[in-house]
Amino acid sequence: MSVAKGEKVSFFDRVKKHYRGVTGELKKVHWPNRKELVSYTTVVLVSCVLVGVAIWIVDSGVSFLMGLILK
Repeated sequence: MSVAKGEKVSFFDRVKKHYRGVTGELKKVHWPNRKELVSYTTVVLVSCVLVGVAIWIVDSGVSFLMGLILK
């Protein structure tokens, strides 16, 4: 769809062009199989737990030090 400069493109033509682009890009996506999906999900969950534990340890340490300072 080539449009001359200054010519208006209808709303529906823009929507159609957008969805053609979206479907074209979705065809290029590497969709993981079940094994990869489980593996990636496990990595994300373990990482979240480790970061949460690390934040909890630092928070507890800072709270303990603030308790010592403020007493």
